[in-house]
Amino acid sequence: MDFLYNIFIIIAVVLIFNFVIFVHELGHFLAAKWRGMEVDRFQIWFGKPIWKKTIGGVQYGLGFIPFGGFVSLPQMASMEGAEGKVEGEDKRGLKAAPPLDRIIVAFAGPLFSFGLAVVVACVVWGVGKPDTRIDTTTLGYVQAGSPAAIAGLQAGDKIIEVEGNAIDCWAGPPETSLVFNIALSEGDTVDFKIIRDGKEMEISSGFEIPETTFYQRRAMRRVGIMHENVTIVKDVYPNGPAALAGLKSGDVVTHVNGQAVYSPSAVHSEALAGKPFEVTYTRQGEVLKSMFTPQKPIDSGEFDCGIKSWDYSTSTVYSEGTSNPTPLAQVSSHVRMMWTTITKVISPKSSIGPQHLQSPVGIGLHYFDLLKIPDHGWRLMLVFTVLLNVNLAILNLLPLPVLDGGHITTSFFEIIFRKPIPARIMITVQNSFVLVLFSFMLFILFKDVGDRASKDDGVPEKIEFAAPSAKASEGAENNDLEQ
Repeated sequence: MDFLYNIFIIIAVVLIFNFVIFVHELGHFLAAKWRGMEVDRFQIWFGKPIWKKTIGGVQYGLGFIPFGGFVSLPQMASMEGAEGKVEGEDKRGLKAAPPLDRIIVAFAGPLFSFGLAVVVACVVWGVGKPDTRIDTTTLGYVQAGSPAAIAGLQAGDKIIEVEGNAIDCWAGPPETSLVFNIALSEGDTVDFKIIRDGKEMEISSGFEIPETTFYQRRAMRRVGIMHENVTIVKDVYPNGPAALAGLKSGDVVTHVNGQAVYSPSAVHSEALAGKPFEVTYTRQGEVLKSMFTPQKPIDSGEFDCGIKSWDYSTSTVYSEGTSNPTPLAQVSSHVRMMWTTITKVISPKSSIGPQHLQSPVGIGLHYFDLLKIPDHGWRLMLVFTVLLNVNLAILNLLPLPVLDGGHITTSFFEIIFRKPIPARIMITVQNSFVLVLFSFMLFILFKDVGDRASKDDGVPEKIEFAAPSAKASEGAENNDLEQ
């Protein structure tokens, strides 16, 4: 059943993605027909057609290179590099369309994409947008020796601004998300405004970028912090340090070596040192203490505390709900996000680069992941479709050859200087840019596949602890819990 379900999702992703491309190209097609221009082909995906059919003098087809689509318009600038050459095209003696007509036709594609974004946004407005947030900005753990620790950030600090931007969640809406603002920060430091003991403070922290393999994307900036979270024990490993210390399900860990604990990460981190440490916890209102002696699990190289899982069922940190943002609010938010992404990609002070963009395959994989989410995956798919169409509209308006913005730019050039750019120059520039574009898309595709191949599935590794010796068992039995 899982196999058939995955096949169904793959088919749905292909249909959705191709529909988005179809609407964009339909804009060009209808505008060209409206302006009386010749239309040779209407094709989804580039390259030689694997399927084609001629209707009313227009060849409709599906290419074999899954990188978008096109409408072949011989009265626009030549696009032989991407679309191929239509037999007999150069023998018809067609004149180039007037610059205004070319601008209208080029602009129609992004306009239709933007229009589709608005239509889907109206649907989201009606059915609701799932909002999943880590609804806190309080630090639960600061990694020892990390840039944040060196800068002076402490567990319990409440972060209210990152790089001068107000934040209200750890992860959630990008504009007010702590993680997002750290990742997109610029310069040599990340500036925080925090509240500690009721007082506002400003702290500038360095950052680190974890190493990745050559086939993965460059990692995002990190400073070494975790958000606060509940510290209620759910399950312990048999024979592990926690079990030997007497901890049980439902115990609430409050201190490690006398220091207040705001996150399970503090307990796990202390165990990694491999030295005994004291844990203070509460059980049914009673304050208890036990000594932990970290152990290395069988077939594992790191010390562990022996707590298998934590009970987040009563956590107020994770929040889920549904909002109904208006189409204007949705589109405006995506436009701002797109502008932020473009500026960060081209900024020399940012750690975000072109490699962090996604290829059509990466977009398809993202759709696949969304549709597999139970209950509200289809709603998240709609939200992402709004974002995708806004991005498609904006990116295609960039004044680069091959893109719609390039056609608009050259047409304005012709209006201003009253003469077209020489055909040989245009063909050379177009073909060169097609080569660059396809090479870039292959590079991004390589990163998409690399990230997917190395993706952690999030399932904790199953670990086992050796049974304690008779002497250790006797010591564990005598390890009385102290109030």
